[in-house]
Amino acid sequence: MKKISLLIGAVLFSTLFYKQSLGLNMSLFSIVTIVILATYNPKSFKQKSSIAFSLLYLISAISIFFFQSSLSFIANFVAFFTLVGHVSEHKSSIYVSWLNGFYSFVAGFFHRNFNPHEKEEKVKIKRDIDYVHWIKIIGIPLIVVIIFILLYRNGNPVFNDLTSKINFSFINIQWLLLTVLGYYLLYNISEPIPVNPATTIDLETKNTLKNKGEFSIKSVKNENQLGVVLISLLNLLIIFFLVTDFTFLFSTQDLMASVFSSQVHSGINALIASIIIAIIIILYFFRGNLNFFEGSKKLKSLAYIWIVLNAILVINTAIKDCQYIYYFGFTYKRIGVLVYLLLTVIGLATTAIKVNQIKNLWYLFRVNSVTAFAILIIACTINWDKHITYYNLNHAQSIDFFYLTKLSNNNTFLLKEYSDNIPLKGENKIRVDRKYRNYLKKLKDNNWQEFTYDNLKID
Repeated sequence: MKKISLLIGAVLFSTLFYKQSLGLNMSLFSIVTIVILATYNPKSFKQKSSIAFSLLYLISAISIFFFQSSLSFIANFVAFFTLVGHVSEHKSSIYVSWLNGFYSFVAGFFHRNFNPHEKEEKVKIKRDIDYVHWIKIIGIPLIVVIIFILLYRNGNPVFNDLTSKINFSFINIQWLLLTVLGYYLLYNISEPIPVNPATTIDLETKNTLKNKGEFSIKSVKNENQLGVVLISLLNLLIIFFLVTDFTFLFSTQDLMASVFSSQVHSGINALIASIIIAIIIILYFFRGNLNFFEGSKKLKSLAYIWIVLNAILVINTAIKDCQYIYYFGFTYKRIGVLVYLLLTVIGLATTAIKVNQIKNLWYLFRVNSVTAFAILIIACTINWDKHITYYNLNHAQSIDFFYLTKLSNNNTFLLKEYSDNIPLKGENKIRVDRKYRNYLKKLKDNNWQEFTYDNLKID
């Protein structure tokens, strides 16, 4: 029964994707994937986390049906590897799930059939398969059915007309090869494989640092003094930087776009450098015995202050970016800056938790990777092109219309509506009309596998 599900899945795979662009087929394939995983791994799907990752994977696939954005494609692939890897070992960290999912997807067949340890286990439970019996079950009924179809076609003109409309021309050598590929890929993920020793090490590694026992008080004191001096100086330096930067920010008005751009990007560059250095320094000083030294309270306080000051630097950069957006509208780069700032704040918060609760480096990796994955899934459910276009047309002080027409087709209907309500002239109108015509043609040419939400908007 399980093998039959793989065969059906393989046929569906080639039917959904052979000479088709991505659309509805991704949602249908995600359902096929989840069904096969659940069929082969019923115990894993008793875990709520497996069901949750399945839903996230399905959401990312549905977002492709709605938006067909690059972000939704990326989110779907990441969610796919996350789900497959999670099924292999539900207690592993999410980045290990990515590794396990990718490995299973690419090399699951070879691992199960050519790995010596796997082969030894299979020999013990392997049963003889009666291939002749299976050939009879499949071949004889198929031949008989074809013969009777030919007979009925000659005896009934209505039946002949109906069967003649069935088009099997898509079944060719390429379609068959894609079917084989689909079977191979589905077979790979049907029983996902945990990669060792990475998975084992991950399971054995906890999030909390342990006191290794006795340590040299003198060396810890010296390290504590070094940390206090260094972080104190860095706190003074970042305070001076923030004062001068806020002074510049509030003493200037109506900056040119190039000045805003320079300010935002230089702020981001400074932020990247300072955050990386801050985390490295904090991880260095709080990597071991200093966490358990009673005299390190002052150093911890200075570390918290430094984290807060870096958070203020984030706010400062966010203000610049928001001003930039207010005057010149949204672009993907400006949105990217805000997303990066959000991730930075989360990174600073988890670093503070690491210091306060004596966590290790793996804690930061685990929490921040899960956070990044969650933000990716949330982001893929948003029609960014449409929101960018709507804001820029209605609220931005200056409109870069050429940029809007270069975005994906997700904003095509909105641009056309704007063009009809506020008659455009010249090159802008030509671009909008051309984009609208081309998109309508594309939608009308879509096969059912390629259907998107916008297909429902046209007659």
